[in-house]
Amino acid sequence: MKSAPYFEGTGRRKTSIARVRLVPGEGAVVVNGKPLDDYFGRDGAAERALLPFTATNTAHRFNAMVKVEGGGVSGQVGAIAHGIARALLQVDKEHGPTLRKAGLLTRDPRAKERKKPGLKRARKAPQFTKR
Repeated sequence: MKSAPYFEGTGRRKTSIARVRLVPGEGAVVVNGKPLDDYFGRDGAAERALLPFTATNTAHRFNAMVKVEGGGVSGQVGAIAHGIARALLQVDKEHGPTLRKAGLLTRDPRAKERKKPGLKRARKAPQFTKR
């Protein structure tokens, strides 16, 4: 473990960006000034955000302070998980294979495709009439 007072990681998914700071503590997670369960009311969202802690068995070793912006609920949850995983990698490089196998270090590049001119959406064309 490095001799730093805290560990930082930036996570991204879709248009969400999460800045995560891990501090040695008892496992409290604060997102934008609110407890994790209050910020995400949806079932399972908190568990998905904390997946890196459960994968590496570091659940009650760190407090996490998270600032997240942009996107929706699922994008923010994925960004937080990505940020926590990258911060845990700074804590101990041996977490790498475990986090990679769980798919938590890979940045999910999928985002909404842009609308093209002449189309209604990214790919939906106006209705075609032959006669």
